[in-house]
This record gives sequence, structure tokens and C-alpha cells, in this order.
Amino acid sequence: MQQNRNATDGGLSRRSFLRATSALAGAATLSGASSTGVHAAGKGEIRFALVGCGKRGTGAAEQIMKSPHPTKLVAMADAFEDQVESSHARLMKRQREKVDVPKERRFYGFDAFKKAIDSGVDLVVLATSPGFRPPHLAYAVEKKKHVFMEKPVAVDGVGVRSVLESTALAKKNNTTLAVGLQRRHQPNYIETIKRLQDGAIGDILYARAFWNGGGVWTRPRKEGMTEMEYQMRNWYYFVWLCGDHIVEQHIHNLDVINWLKGAYPVKANGQGGRQVRTSKEHGEIFDHHFVEFEYADGSRLYSQCRHIKGCTRNISEHAYGSKGSATISRALIQSGASAWKFKGRKVSGHQQEQLDLVDALVQGEVYNEGEYGAMSSMTAILGRLATYCGKEVSLQAALASPLATMPKELAWDALPPAVPGPDGHYAIPVPGRTRVV
Repeated sequence: MQQNRNATDGGLSRRSFLRATSALAGAATLSGASSTGVHAAGKGEIRFALVGCGKRGTGAAEQIMKSPHPTKLVAMADAFEDQVESSHARLMKRQREKVDVPKERRFYGFDAFKKAIDSGVDLVVLATSPGFRPPHLAYAVEKKKHVFMEKPVAVDGVGVRSVLESTALAKKNNTTLAVGLQRRHQPNYIETIKRLQDGAIGDILYARAFWNGGGVWTRPRKEGMTEMEYQMRNWYYFVWLCGDHIVEQHIHNLDVINWLKGAYPVKANGQGGRQVRTSKEHGEIFDHHFVEFEYADGSRLYSQCRHIKGCTRNISEHAYGSKGSATISRALIQSGASAWKFKGRKVSGHQQEQLDLVDALVQGEVYNEGEYGAMSSMTAILGRLATYCGKEVSLQAALASPLATMPKELAWDALPPAVPGPDGHYAIPVPGRTRVV
């Protein structure tokens, strides 16, 4: 394994984490492993289920099957039948010998995840839209399955608290919980962060992080489509499903700085809005966010994320210290007249995280990435809350908030939390007026 993956990989000790979130101490306590792992070393073939059959889930399944160790996909689940079938067809074309998912083990609907998890598997891949992650994880961990879950792991404080509870239970069960923050598995990032933490640029004074791009797809509303189906087909544009793009994408860059700092921000303020992407097809989320995060030591992280075509693209992380600076995303450190740049092998983080996961399962090695997955998701959520309300928001208040985004009922004819007005547009958060905690 390439790194020490314990419950405090984010660098926050149990004591300081509980002190920062004292109102949630019972839910957040991370107990140590105490039982035998489900998949013992040398067992042989790892049987896994895919829950969430979109592009990322299908990609993760394929990357698992690229491991040199024996693996087999034996169950698939998604809310939509066409998603299951198209994913199955792609995987059969590319990895036929490692796919054994007959029709009776291809499930769809809101309860499909349970059927897939209960299909006699060792490992579950959770890759639905993020809003569903907390309940899916809770069920998988309760069933004592090893889990890989894509980021972000939740879209609100209620969901993050649930994930922290599942993290604690996974540790108690001695089952692996891996999170799709793949930069933590890339040698260039691992080596750069280690050098910075060892003092290569002195004390870290401030950092910058960016995810500025042109945005993603939209899918047309079709005749006869319910509001629930429309939103789930366009999940990126609704907070209960996606968390806004600051949560869904920018989490990667925020997580890198949390990893560097060995801590999570204690508060944030910021601004954002919809300047260009204002049509009804873009749901209720912003097209730009700027957030100033503050850590307990007083240092700042200045964060930008933007979905506006034609603007400068920038996906990167930077650190500035008392003795120099670093462009972390380029694995470049400058200190005085000397410079260091990573010269090692370049690897795909998405592939490497799955190779690491399967290696660990085969070796009987258990690790847990749940805390930093949850708290970096919470960092991104904190940024969204700050831009939506236009006020300073503390991490403790955001994490303790009772405001949940998920619908009270999950059914195709049920209404999601946000519905369009008479003109087809959705209500947008208004800084200065919108309540967020």
C-alpha cells in the first residue's frame, strides 16, 4: 500500500475532531477495528456489486476488473433500467470474462441497491448521484460489506453525520471503506504533500484551490417524464442530488488542502451566483463560487470554482509558506533558489485507487478513508452554504444543522424538494435572505 490509511488520514486527531464537533460526539466517535475482516487474505475471487451505473460507476467497475487479482462483477443496480443495461453492455464488451450479471441480478428502482448488496458479494461500489450515498452506505456497512464510495459522500450536514456513523461501524466491523478522492493514491501528490508537511516551504501561510471549467451536460425534459425522473436524469443541477458543483467537483481540490494542512476549516465566508448559466435547464445551482476558508491556526484557503464556458480553465492547488511556494497539482516546489519537481511514474489516480483497494482485500488488509471523505465533503458543503447565504458560517453549525435536502418520499410520482414555478424556472438561493443552517 502506498500510504497510511487510518481513520485520521486527514490529519485531524480524534480528540481535536470531537472538540470541533462536540455537539455530535456520539455520532462522530471513530472506534477501532475489533473483528475479523469479511474478505480474508488468499480467499480468491472478489465478488462485487455496482450500485449506480452511470459513467463513473461503470468506469470504477472496469478499473476494479483491471486488477491482476481475480475479481468478478455479479450484481448491478440503478434507479433506471436503461442505465443498468447500457452499463452492463459496455462492461460485457470490455471485460466479458469478469462479468457474471444475468438478468435476475440486474436491479433497478429506488430499492435496487438493497437487492444488489444482498447478492452474496464481498465488495460494494457506490456510485449513484451523491445525495443517495449516506443511506446506501449505511445499508452496505450494516451488512458488513467492504465499500468503495465515490465522492462526495453527502450533500448536507445530516448526510455527513450519517456517513461518520457508518465510518465508525465499518471500523467496528473491520471492513474496508474506501473513498474516491483519488489524488490521495497518486504518487506525485503523495510525495509532494509529504515534502510540504516535512517543511519544504516552511510554515504554510495560505493556500489557493481552483476548479474552473465550462460545466457539464444537460438532458432534455421528455414528454410524460415526472419531475422526480427529470431531476434524477439531470442530477447535477439540484442540491439534494449533487450539492452544487462546489461539492461535486471542487471537493477534490479542497481535500488536497485539508490533507496538506492535516485539518479541516473551522469557518468560511464567500460569494457566488448565476451570471451566465441562468436557464431553467440549469436547475437551482450557482455557476460560480468564491470562498475564503479559515483554519483553526488562522491560515486561509482561497477557493474558486466556476462553470462558465469561454473563461480560463484552471483545476489546481497551490500552497504558500514562510520559505517558498508549491504548485501541488504540478508536483512542483520552489524554495529560494532551489526547485523540486516529481520525476516519478505518472499514474491514473482513478485506476490506482482501485488497484490499491483490491490489493488490500486480497492481502486481508483493512483501511478506512471515511473520515476525510466525510469531512472534505463537509468542507465543500460549508463553502456552498457560505455563498448561498452571503454570511460567515462555522463548520460546527453547518455540521450540526438539522436542515436536510433529501425528499421525504422517494417515488417516481413524488415531488422533489425544489419544483419549477409557472415559468419553468427553479427558485435560486438569494444571499442575505436564504437560510442555510
